[in-house]
Amino acid sequence: MLLILPSSTYRASAFLDAASRLGVDVVTGSDQRQTLAHLMGDHFVELDLDDPPAAARTIELLAGRLPLDAVVAVDDVGGLVAALASERLGLRHNPPAAIAVTRDKRAMRALVDAGGLEQPAWRAVGGAGGGEADLVAAAAAELGFPAVVKPCSLSGSRGVIRVDSPAEAAAAAARVRSILTDAGGSPDEPLLVEEFVPGAEVALEGLVRDGTLEVLAVFDKPDPLDGPFFEETIYVTPSRLPAAAAGSVHRLVAAAVEAIGLREGPVHAEVRLAADGRGPVLLEVAARTIGGNCARALRFSTGASLEELVLAQYLGAGGPVVRERTASGVMMIPIPRSGRLVEVRGLERARAVDHVTGVEIAIPPGRRVDALPEGDRYLGFVFARADTPEVVEQALRDAHGVLEVEIAVA
Repeated sequence: MLLILPSSTYRASAFLDAASRLGVDVVTGSDQRQTLAHLMGDHFVELDLDDPPAAARTIELLAGRLPLDAVVAVDDVGGLVAALASERLGLRHNPPAAIAVTRDKRAMRALVDAGGLEQPAWRAVGGAGGGEADLVAAAAAELGFPAVVKPCSLSGSRGVIRVDSPAEAAAAAARVRSILTDAGGSPDEPLLVEEFVPGAEVALEGLVRDGTLEVLAVFDKPDPLDGPFFEETIYVTPSRLPAAAAGSVHRLVAAAVEAIGLREGPVHAEVRLAADGRGPVLLEVAARTIGGNCARALRFSTGASLEELVLAQYLGAGGPVVRERTASGVMMIPIPRSGRLVEVRGLERARAVDHVTGVEIAIPPGRRVDALPEGDRYLGFVFARADTPEVVEQALRDAHGVLEVEIAVA
């Protein structure tokens, strides 16, 4: 199996460990040549992930001398490369066009609209040509305030801003454009302006097998996500949604998967339960597993990790699974402000909280950290397990409450 491991990913060790547990011989493909080439030796191939067709051709040439049974991307960045290479090699894959749609929020919105599914009202405006701030402000006013301004190509809530007036919309347009530029985005990329949908939010984790969505878990997000920025914090499963509401979420995401054209592999979807009573509203579908190290919050009856389930499916060895009965959850530790991380105190006290199973900091002291909407990484993660979702949620809050994050403002 070839695993595509971008230099920016959190997921390398989790997927490499999963492959080891499955007894799979791994080749790594990455833009991070120095470290991985040293670790993997001949089982490493350098890929230009900014040029998916060229990277896919490199993998195709590799497969000529080292036959591959699967090509798997561990996150969004390598998804199109994996799809193109797998298509050329006749391996299990998602259609490249469908993967491209999940990386372009405008294209995804258009396909979901064509499928007649519930999602926020939206407009794509701006890009090259000037007058972007005025166009964004006018689109937001047309949709009605509050509204949301976001980039089409970024993920993880990066660059997503709620606006409550034309002036805020114009200012957000400039800020989002700056974030896009810093991320290497094209100046021609439009900005997305969307209706803000009040209500609770849930996340669905699933696997698509031959076009059919299998739900692995539904996570509640008990902290309100009302803006102005949308920093996710606590995920808890099983969801406390009534069965009818959970079923509606499942059907909406399954219909979106079909509309987008996804056929194989992991899906992570975000859904709002609209406070106006219209039911679940689709925010996003990504062709990847849950972000960061959050997958560690999931265990399954077979004893397999989420990463093992994904790899087994691509190897043709997967089958239906159920999540463990125990409730579990994760807290993505917020970055309170941008600057230089000095220290995180209270780690041992946090680890000693009842039902907490782990606390880890993902950014070493001395590194710069950026809060949302500019930021693209979590400070760290807290994990908990207990008999009920309520106890898990409280354990996560208690552990976070004893942490002291010191950041020197740059």
